[in-house]
Amino acid sequence: MDVYMTKQTFEVRDHSPLETVSRVSQQTTKQPPRGEGGPSIQPQQNQIKYMPAGSGAAYWGPGELMTFLITGKESGGALFLAEISVAPGGGTPPHIHHREDESFHLLEGTLTIQVGSDTITASAGDFAFLPRGIAHSFRNNGDGYAKALVMTTPAGLEGFFEEVFDPALDRTAAPPSGSKELIGRALAAGPRFGLELLPPA
Repeated sequence: MDVYMTKQTFEVRDHSPLETVSRVSQQTTKQPPRGEGGPSIQPQQNQIKYMPAGSGAAYWGPGELMTFLITGKESGGALFLAEISVAPGGGTPPHIHHREDESFHLLEGTLTIQVGSDTITASAGDFAFLPRGIAHSFRNNGDGYAKALVMTTPAGLEGFFEEVFDPALDRTAAPPSGSKELIGRALAAGPRFGLELLPPA
């Protein structure tokens, strides 16, 4: 199979007895909002994104480092994907996403994920999908760092992290614990992003 690219289109040619050609234009179309208050971002169709390791925007959350890989602006509102590195004892308090589904793919270590009344102990290679509207939290109960890819669909939640978390100027430092200032920012910003923070279980 060969791929031919031009400024306006690209062709995929399948060299079978009956050759087929798929031609896709780079024009964009308007995407309707996904749910109340959801993103209404123009899709960036056929836009390739490459990010060298360690080059994405990074933020400190309570006990974790979050590195942005792709945002709604870059995915046409389809998804937000980040890598998190969670220190032992780090994690999130119980909360509910009212606009997004959330997925975890563990790369290193283990995370204990509480979803409603169920407890998932996820280790490297495991995947978990958490539908919107259900209370959940996660915590690293292990002795070493846990690393995972976290995706929310559709996009939009990255705005919450940009507003609430602190920029990670030194990514080699130990992650901070949750400060009163960060908690205050989270409580103020949560409703605007469809995020409901719950008291600890």
